[in-house]
Amino acid sequence: MKLSVVILNYNVRYFLELCLRSVEVALNNIESEIIVVDNCSSDDSVAMVKQLFPSVTLIENKNNYGFSQGNNIGVKHAKGEYLCILNPDTVVAEDTFSKILSFSETQSNLGIVGCQLIDGTGKFLPESKRHIPTPKVALQKLIGNSKNYYNNNLNPNQIGKTDILVGAFMVLKRAVYNEVNGFDEDYFMYGEDVDLSYKVLKAGYSNYYFGETSIIHFKGESTLKDKIYAKRFYGAMEIFYKKHFKSNAVVSALVKIVLSLASKRSLVEESEELTINETLVISQPVDEQLKHKLDGTVSFSSSLKEIPSHTQIVLDANSLGYKTSIDYIKSSNTSRQNTYRIWLKSSNFMLGSDSSVGKGEVISF
Repeated sequence: MKLSVVILNYNVRYFLELCLRSVEVALNNIESEIIVVDNCSSDDSVAMVKQLFPSVTLIENKNNYGFSQGNNIGVKHAKGEYLCILNPDTVVAEDTFSKILSFSETQSNLGIVGCQLIDGTGKFLPESKRHIPTPKVALQKLIGNSKNYYNNNLNPNQIGKTDILVGAFMVLKRAVYNEVNGFDEDYFMYGEDVDLSYKVLKAGYSNYYFGETSIIHFKGESTLKDKIYAKRFYGAMEIFYKKHFKSNAVVSALVKIVLSLASKRSLVEESEELTINETLVISQPVDEQLKHKLDGTVSFSSSLKEIPSHTQIVLDANSLGYKTSIDYIKSSNTSRQNTYRIWLKSSNFMLGSDSSVGKGEVISF
């Protein structure tokens, strides 16, 4: 088997369904499997997977074991030569896995491969490619200088080596994952992707950013970005520094002070609320029956061209496809005058997010 896609889920039932729909299409013609690990969700995620995705391997944890242990449990069941660690609040393009695997097969000494992540507004997420967050780099970022934190040597559409990749999407050989003992279970949530990336580098492998495919990561769905998040995140970074940057007492004290100050800050950046004048459904072809039912309240079109600003654009993923939807949201980001929802017509719901920090919106019909 070539690829095992491992998805750890916790209470994001609708995002998980959309993710799985996109993954299934992207795995066409690839010998593969999908493994969903549910961390004791209280919603109907488990029932949904059983009903709609009977071919998916479903692991039902009786407790919330966190990100690291949950993914490690999933990987133990994996049979693929390659693994993809994937967040449930993502949407992949039809060619994402084929492109990543084709690239991976040409590389020797391959570590982890990541791709271009955008949020629900089409904004590029700079954590897609990062440098090692040494204490010095972390201090710079805390005071507002992220120049050395993110890898700005590569533009978002390029391919090249990078140190740290994001846990929302990671592809690597299962043998490499096992060699470095997978995710460190000292981390419950946050920091484990930094740790895994760094362990793979220290084992002598090269990590790569592959910018020729984009996926949506609805950041904020699995967890909201607030002061509690900041405290947990910087607590995870303290674990990272103790493990990998042991030095003298002065440096250790400085790191503790920096992280203590950082953990008291909210990481939320308030996003400006956009005024929406109309809702436009893009579907190919236009559903005339639905158009008649919603006449006067919602506009319909089969074209992605000449869309007015201040419009909520509803993209019918079933007819447009995931790559077209992702690329359109990404290409339209420059104006930032519209909002976007992906409509899974086959399941009668739509969802999206208007910022990279706030909780997204799900509307089921």
